[in-house]
Amino acid sequence: MNNTRIGMIGLGLMGLGIATNIVKKGFTLTAMAHPGNQPLAELIAAGATTAPTAQAVAQASDIVILCVNGSVQVEAILAGDTGLLAGLREGMTVIDCSTSIPASTQQVAATLAKQGVRFMDAAMTRTPNEAMQGRLNLLIGGDAALLEEVRPLLSTFAENIVHAGGVSAGHSMKLLHNFVSLGSVTLLAEAAACARRSGIDDAVFVEVLEKGGGWGAALERLKPYLLRGETSGLRFSMGNALKDLGYYADMARETGSHDAAAQAMQATLAAACQVVDPQTLLPELVGQLAQGALKAKA
Repeated sequence: MNNTRIGMIGLGLMGLGIATNIVKKGFTLTAMAHPGNQPLAELIAAGATTAPTAQAVAQASDIVILCVNGSVQVEAILAGDTGLLAGLREGMTVIDCSTSIPASTQQVAATLAKQGVRFMDAAMTRTPNEAMQGRLNLLIGGDAALLEEVRPLLSTFAENIVHAGGVSAGHSMKLLHNFVSLGSVTLLAEAAACARRSGIDDAVFVEVLEKGGGWGAALERLKPYLLRGETSGLRFSMGNALKDLGYYADMARETGSHDAAAQAMQATLAAACQVVDPQTLLPELVGQLAQGALKAKA
């Protein structure tokens, strides 16, 4: 596939890692210039180019990868005189690595199909560190044959690729994953804050959970903050966590599923986002809870 031209929209913390590995593996890449991108100097020096609009990215590409915040942004990228739809051609493929609402994903796929454009959702798990290492997990929703066709591209930035089912299944699985993972972090943050207020040392809290049933990825990602005050273990904002849990709650309601735990976690994160900048990283929720800063808001 190395002769296939790749376009990319959304070069934030995750997208920059994806783009870096795509270029490293010899693909031609055109990225959309945007104020929300991470610095692109090294990527451009490695051979990537930029285009000013989504339309221009599509015109320079055969496959376009989206890696933006969510459904609102994906829908906005498609629309308008210089939007993605204006530049797509029949036979192209759009791969959406964003975290989106499944119902919106299905609508996007249907809209693209009317122009003869194939669509696949490829939701990501893991962190910006793994994105830069080319070791993401991808949860795929879409045609199995299309997955095999684009697998060489996906493998440039993913270590594990799981076919979850038809269109939107990848995004559904991502919401399930994030409900469990971000919910676990929120639960641990609440427990760690209670531990602090109860006079339990952070190191003791971590040691006991590590040696018992509290061990897991959520604890490992919170541990640098608890032991050293570092947020490097989980570079994920409270605002994004609130958005993802909101998407999960929407999906739960649409399927008639029980969502009491999701509502409680959503309320905690919503209260936090009223007190601090929503871009504040999620590990700092521990400090907010320990200070009692959210009591008046919850």
